[in-house]
Amino acid sequence: MTMEIFLFAPPVVFAIFVLLFLLFSRRLTKYSTNLDKKFEDDHEADSYACGERNVQHYVNPDYSQFFPYAFFFTILHVLVLVVVTAPKDSPILPIAYIVSGALAMLVLFKKDES
Repeated sequence: MTMEIFLFAPPVVFAIFVLLFLLFSRRLTKYSTNLDKKFEDDHEADSYACGERNVQHYVNPDYSQFFPYAFFFTILHVLVLVVVTAPKDSPILPIAYIVSGALAMLVLFKKDES
């Protein structure tokens, strides 16, 4: 085994990247925030919250109405990618995906009749 092949083996590359990460991590700690530092202002270490403190009426958006559209897009996107990239030798795969996508759309837009 030559040295070039050995250096490009996945475990060796992984070990090299881990060592580089540890080296950079140790070298860059001097630029990180010093947690023992005493702050002049009480709110100096707080996270930024749109410039407001103690917001009483926090808006929490509800994405439940968005979910069906996101699911619809995801199902159709994957369906189109699989059908377009399916090999010509096996026509059953695109048909199976089209049927499963149609069933997913039926389940998604089914009205609850209870």
